[in-house]
Amino acid sequence: MTRMAKARLLAAALTATTALAAGPLLAQDGPIKIGVLEDQSGDFAAATTVKVHAIQLAADEINAAGGIAGRPVELVIYDTQSDNRRYQEFMRRVLQQDQVDVVFAGFSSASREAYRPIVNQFDGLAFYNNQYEGGVCDANMIVTGAVPEQQFSTLIPWMMETYGKNVYTIAADYNFGQISAEWVRNIVAENGGTMVGEEFIPLGVSQFSQTIQNIQNAKPDFVVTLLVGAAQASYYEQAAAANVGLPMASSVNVGQGYEHKRFTPPSLANMYVTTNYIEEIDRPRGAARRDRQGRRLLRRAVGQCLPRPQEPAHVAHDLPGQGRGGPFDLVPESLGEHRALLAGRGRLRPDAERPVRAVHAVEPAALGQLTPPGNLLAGPLSGGPATTAPVCRLRRD
Repeated sequence: MTRMAKARLLAAALTATTALAAGPLLAQDGPIKIGVLEDQSGDFAAATTVKVHAIQLAADEINAAGGIAGRPVELVIYDTQSDNRRYQEFMRRVLQQDQVDVVFAGFSSASREAYRPIVNQFDGLAFYNNQYEGGVCDANMIVTGAVPEQQFSTLIPWMMETYGKNVYTIAADYNFGQISAEWVRNIVAENGGTMVGEEFIPLGVSQFSQTIQNIQNAKPDFVVTLLVGAAQASYYEQAAAANVGLPMASSVNVGQGYEHKRFTPPSLANMYVTTNYIEEIDRPRGAARRDRQGRRLLRRAVGQCLPRPQEPAHVAHDLPGQGRGGPFDLVPESLGEHRALLAGRGRLRPDAERPVRAVHAVEPAALGQLTPPGNLLAGPLSGGPATTAPVCRLRRD
């Protein structure tokens, strides 16, 4: 499968029309196969199972409308079990054995980096539907989540102006947490603040008594929490029980794992988040999707709340409804030797003259506050679109 053929397929998939059908897509017979590699069990399942449901919902709706260029969408789904080795195993399987046309894969950045060389090796095309630390520069990868430039450039200065300039960061100890903490560190310094503490917590850790004591001794004005997985989310109830009582800021918590719905108030009181989507923010298309997704979830009896990763996972289906002037931009990050996709407002299209080596889909972010006693998101305060071009530093070059 050539890269241009993939580009044409993806453009058709994102627009859900036959606009590109006149050109050679892939083989004109049979379904369009989409691999779905997501953690439906293990430490990350609470935040990622709903991504699978959103992709299934999108596929159902596309097929009910006649498919893409008359071809049905077929999903090939594997549970990666929150295990990077499973990502590598299943990525090889979907690309070599299942012969999928595109793959939706991954929650943690460590998982993404585990499978990304395999996508490159077989010249595949993968979507990473998740907020992350930024910097992926790869012609074989399209990212649909928020990035630190978009989130922290709003969140950290606002917190410093509101609460003070002494900052303590606790972050998951892998590439997402480390690079995100670096963003925080740099923005704090640029705004005349001081990092009074910084800790990196291994994935799977669920006991935070020493960390809480360290925070209390350092006396920061607020805490930046960049915690990942069900185990690390235990921090919030433990901090509340220890009466830490400090404002918190996060680019990843609440917006992804809906901790404010899972934990007893006031565990997340005075938490501030920047996120592209959360169901409490009143957006008409979000309400319509919640209604459709809610009915599906109710049938599956898997719970009531819809964590944020369902939004970027559904972006491939939702883009057609935006049209011109819609909120999604698909942004070419930087030029490279490989032909990939040139971003247009509300759609992707192949472009033979301006090859790019990375594409991000970005949507304006909102900064919201969680307030006691009910841990309710108060509403959008600010935000705007951004790209990761200034820190496009990962392979491939």
